[in-house]
Amino acid sequence: MKLIAWNCNMAFRKKAQFIQAFNPDIAVISECENNEKLKFLNNTKLPSDVLWYGTNPNKGVGVFSYGDYRFQLLKCHNPNFKNILPIAVTGGKIDFTLFAIWANNPADKDGAYVTQIWKAINYYENLIKETKTILIGDFNSNTIWDKPRREGNHTTVVNKLAEKNIFSTYHKYFNQIQGKEEHPTWYLYRHENKPYHLDYCFASNDFIEVLESVEVGTYKDWTLYSDHKPLIIKFNI
Repeated sequence: MKLIAWNCNMAFRKKAQFIQAFNPDIAVISECENNEKLKFLNNTKLPSDVLWYGTNPNKGVGVFSYGDYRFQLLKCHNPNFKNILPIAVTGGKIDFTLFAIWANNPADKDGAYVTQIWKAINYYENLIKETKTILIGDFNSNTIWDKPRREGNHTTVVNKLAEKNIFSTYHKYFNQIQGKEEHPTWYLYRHENKPYHLDYCFASNDFIEVLESVEVGTYKDWTLYSDHKPLIIKFNI
């Protein structure tokens, strides 16, 4: 099972072919336009299922299946967390809960980015299990920006997930330390000298045990299309 997380910087309909070249089973796309605007180019393979959520028709979260997997937004979804979506994934080789994430809610005075994830993982405490759970997308956060007095910073999110044996696939695969990542997923203003790691796939330990590979797109290959680079995760499922 191959998953890709990518903030496409809008107009995914014009860029989907570049993601499809990697043959993903599931793609979680931030800043994606809604279904009505998703008029794919003629040489683009149509997804077998699409779940989209957002308040701006040009910039929401799109979750795409290119195989047997099917999606259903769970009724417990709390729109206060905006683009953090609890989704039941069924129909493929394994059923699981997927949290598709684009942490971006400027209306929340407590914090627009990682605070949203902190609130969400506490709200969905009973849904986030030690098995069959994946959280993936643009977290807009990194340990380097931790604010010690803020309970919901990046480190506390990582630690809370670890309590449930849910870990970052990137950090497990490359044996990296949070905040010292060697592979950036975002370049500020697309400047190569301003790299950061903001995109993640956290998976329960049953997925970690069958983790086959993790790849991050390069600056050279992807900067024309977005300031973010895709995170590509493959499990031996």
